[in-house]
Amino acid sequence: MASQCIKLWARVSAVALSLATGLDASVLADLPSPLQLKVENYKKKMAAWAADPVVIDAVKASNSRSGTATGMTNEKWGSLSEKDPVVTGFQSTDAGKLVSTWEQDKAISKLYLRDEKGNLVAASNNKPLLYNVSDRPPFINGMKGPWAASEVKPDPATKANGVQLAVPVIDGGKVIGVLQTAVVAD
Repeated sequence: MASQCIKLWARVSAVALSLATGLDASVLADLPSPLQLKVENYKKKMAAWAADPVVIDAVKASNSRSGTATGMTNEKWGSLSEKDPVVTGFQSTDAGKLVSTWEQDKAISKLYLRDEKGNLVAASNNKPLLYNVSDRPPFINGMKGPWAASEVKPDPATKANGVQLAVPVIDGGKVIGVLQTAVVAD
């Protein structure tokens, strides 16, 4: 009986959070209540980060050059070392430095900025596994609005257990890219 009450309370809490924030209640209900709150707080924080002019300008610049003008593919990206100048170049731009500063928050395990085609624009201090994530749920769903995964999983890049979270980067009312992270599950 007590476990049924706890599950009901978690569902009611998730519905309330979704009404207040726009996240899908069915997704949040699958997470423990403290983690739901943590994800919700990071959704708000990331929405503010995604609105930073440095972020918007970097995504607009990537979109204007079609992102893959350099000929980068996931295969080529995978062959590069963490210290390759191409990889560190995504960390050393103004947007990369900003993203790296934000990722110092130990409650998230990565932070990546993507353009409208899913190409990497800026990365924190670890190399993403993929240059382009256009076919991945965080990108696909993040282009539609704030999105959180429904379960805790090890992050493919960092191996930390967490919940994938993505928010759109918006300029003039138009979604132009995605900011994605993994909220660490305590």
